[in-house]
Amino acid sequence: MILNQSGKKHDTDKPRWSLLPLGTVAQIVKVLEFGATKYSPDNWKAVPNARVRYYDALMRHVQAWWMGERVDTETGCHHLAHAACCILFLIWLDDEEKA
Repeated sequence: MILNQSGKKHDTDKPRWSLLPLGTVAQIVKVLEFGATKYSPDNWKAVPNARVRYYDALMRHVQAWWMGERVDTETGCHHLAHAACCILFLIWLDDEEKA
């Protein structure tokens, strides 16, 4: 057994998940959990005219934040966590259209 030699790991080109700010991501998950409880898990995938509606919701949350309102009154979550959630939905919808 070699104890004084450095080990190797070939992971240079792999995603560095450690770069994610997990506390911030947890805020987005809280928004998702609120929606799953209020509606149902993954309900957002079946919303009619979803691209327009999630874009509108994104902009409402960004505008509320821009005007100085940090927290959504219904959920208690940061408006930007709501906005980030909408962006994730829009990315998913965009990817689904290409599939």
